[in-house]
Amino acid sequence: MSLLIVQAPSEAPNQESPAMNRRRFLQQGSALALALGAATSTSRALAQAADGASALEKVRARGRLIVGIYNDLPPFHTEGKGIEIELAKALASGLGVQPSVLPFAAGENMSDDLRNMVWRGHYLGWGPADVLLHVPVDRPLIDASPQVEIFGPYWRERVVIARDLSVVPKLDSLDDLRNRRIAVPGLSLAGWLMIGAENGRLREQLLTDMGNGVDAALMLRKGEVPVAAGLRSELESTLRDDPRYAITPLPIPRAPRDGWAVGMAVKRSSGDLARALQSSLNELAEQGRLREIFAGGGLAWQKV
Repeated sequence: MSLLIVQAPSEAPNQESPAMNRRRFLQQGSALALALGAATSTSRALAQAADGASALEKVRARGRLIVGIYNDLPPFHTEGKGIEIELAKALASGLGVQPSVLPFAAGENMSDDLRNMVWRGHYLGWGPADVLLHVPVDRPLIDASPQVEIFGPYWRERVVIARDLSVVPKLDSLDDLRNRRIAVPGLSLAGWLMIGAENGRLREQLLTDMGNGVDAALMLRKGEVPVAAGLRSELESTLRDDPRYAITPLPIPRAPRDGWAVGMAVKRSSGDLARALQSSLNELAEQGRLREIFAGGGLAWQKV
């Protein structure tokens, strides 16, 4: 059984002043200097040899794979549990090391997250991780991110809508949603699409004051609304194949019909680590383990 090590979450830097972060850094630096001073000549030789090691060699020498994981991203990660927590364990096991999770809050955009968690690290001193999960495997993002390698798609996300079949038996167009209350998180792609659909035709019907699509799906399940919209992962994991509900693509032309793939990212110079992680991911898929991990989070995994 692998031991999951959870590093300091991203909220910690936000709760401390820069001065406190600087003091903690200096204190840690002093402790590190004492430890190095007491190290044996063998330890020093190993450390010097590691300086020229590849990314994969460093991970194996350390005995830990540091995995960046987004906070508050159900069903992938919530309070130390979720699909990507289990995926981090499985990927690390495939490399023969322990997983070390580095949870963090999303930045303003994906470029910020890649900088802070993959190729440079945050200016407050935390990060980077060896690998970041839940990265869109998207050609424009890949082209705009020369510092990283994006690879290993393991899930296809979509914007979807769920409905109570006893109230909305069919959904061929927005006309079928007339006079129906719809729960959708306003600060999301689903919310943006629904708010702007047909020049704002649905705005008066939308309930948007919620954190994510899981909240919207819960409102549907409780009977508070007959319709909810959000991400496929959010709605499917909450409704879990309940025959009372149907989950289908948004009937809006601007919605991305094929969705987008989600995978991993490492530093551009960590090519050997990327290849090892891809190999580990392939084995998880072939052995059926990936399907089991997603099923544990309420999702039906399919090859991307």
